[in-house]
Amino acid sequence: QVQLVESGGGSVQAGESLRLSCAESGRIFNRHVTGWFRRAPGKERVFVAGITNNGQTTQFAESVKGRFTISRDNAKKTVYLQMNNLRPEDAGAYYCAADFRARAFIVRELESAYDYWGQGTQVTVSS
Repeated sequence: QVQLVESGGGSVQAGESLRLSCAESGRIFNRHVTGWFRRAPGKERVFVAGITNNGQTTQFAESVKGRFTISRDNAKKTVYLQMNNLRPEDAGAYYCAADFRARAFIVRELESAYDYWGQGTQVTVSS
């Protein structure tokens, strides 16, 4: 069983930064891909970023490339999403998720690929 807990959300002005954390419980932290997704009000949940278990492969949605970075600390069993130069369109509930079925070095963007999900953390960006 895997439990994921997001934190770090908040309310910021456009152009500011936030760092989200995804803390995981379980003994197999480094055996899966971790992805971040966002659900904006009234919209579907979409892929934002992902990182492979060894941290060597990362992938980002086109809209956040150059502004967001993703990293993992295996000792702390935590994945981070650093969000810089935030825009109002980045607002929403952010969820981290674990994909245990991905092939090596592959980050999948499909929501259905992910087996476990956290409860989410809210990000508000005002202009």
